[in-house]
Amino acid sequence: MPKYAALIYGEEVDPASLTEEDMHSEMMDYVEFGRVNGSSLAGGEALYPTSTATTIHVEGGKGGNAVFTDGPFAETKEVLGGFYIVNADDLDGALAVAQQIPGAWRGHVEVRPIMEFDDDGNQLA
Repeated sequence: MPKYAALIYGEEVDPASLTEEDMHSEMMDYVEFGRVNGSSLAGGEALYPTSTATTIHVEGGKGGNAVFTDGPFAETKEVLGGFYIVNADDLDGALAVAQQIPGAWRGHVEVRPIMEFDDDGNQLA
């Protein structure tokens, strides 16, 4: 069965600025999404804020000098906050699941097919 990445983007919110009630409500939305769609999900994770990110660039390509920079790659209003891996027969099936992700109510969810490879590096159909 094909897999799709559902990438959750939204405005970054400082968790300290949320009330305990708001945080609980947000988490319960995601718990309910997982409960209803668990059989379609192959995994997923929430990400720490962009302030914890480190960006790597290797100058000169493979074997070159690695340069590390604190923070995200780009300064944007919306940031990648988490993702799910969705098992679906086709894009329409993946979109049916992704539109239920709570992050889509407050931001955006980008759905992309995942490329899969065998042990010899050949792309699977």
